Amino acid sequence: MPQPVAIVTGASAGIGFEAARKLRSNGFVVYAGARRVDRMEPLKALGVNVMALDVTEDESMRAAVGRVMAEHGHIDVLVNNAGYGAFGALEEVEPAEGRRQFDVNVFGLARMTQLVLPAMRTAGHGRIVNISSIGGKFYEPLGTWYHATKFAVEGMSDALRLELKPHGISVSIIEPSGTRTEWGGISAGRLLATSGDGPYAAQARQMAGALASADREQTSTHPEAIARAVLAAATSARPRTRYPVGRGAGAILALRRLLPDRLYDVVVMAVLKRVAG
Repeated sequence: MPQPVAIVTGASAGIGFEAARKLRSNGFVVYAGARRVDRMEPLKALGVNVMALDVTEDESMRAAVGRVMAEHGHIDVLVNNAGYGAFGALEEVEPAEGRRQFDVNVFGLARMTQLVLPAMRTAGHGRIVNISSIGGKFYEPLGTWYHATKFAVEGMSDALRLELKPHGISVSIIEPSGTRTEWGGISAGRLLATSGDGPYAAQARQMAGALASADREQTSTHPEAIARAVLAAATSARPRTRYPVGRGAGAILALRRLLPDRLYDVVVMAVLKRVAG
């Protein structure tokens, strides 16, 4: 049997970096893509194939998938990890920024999936693993655009799962809670730059503190834990449709299912206040 081949997007840091490393250490031929190729040198040293990949550029995506097909002739797993969050009050976020979040978090994911599906259909098997977030099921103030993209990823993945089942292709969603990556600090900085002054300043300071808390060990999860869920989705005989991962992920999602909206609003704000410190 040939080695299974996986593509991981957004692999220059955090979850994507750890997912590429985890898949490689478990026997996959891995192609790790990101805009910042230099950040992936440690992966290259482990035998991961690194490549420039911008999920907002169609030519870049076509070239990446084309390279994998030319070198191996099959693609078994696609891990759609590329994404970011730019928080800020809806009133104050430029429309172009909202569109860019959808371009990266939703349309890039969809286009990469489109490009790998012909090979997977021909083979009669494949795995699509979409990195969503618990933020695709719950919400926070000043995160309107980010949560909109993750809600979209959840709905798209559910529909795609039914669409691809007759072709032997599974779709799994990874739903991390706060993860110890550079994501939280970057998002907090963008939030304060957008809404740190003016009518939303008080909320912005609190929310920035909550986002930055992802850098603290006691309130976040190491990305290696999310990488283990990615490996499970890529290798399990019957992969789960969803993998909530991280501190509090299961409890938060359970409360969202059980509580009415107004009461859940109160819970969300209380949690943010506590986490922000």
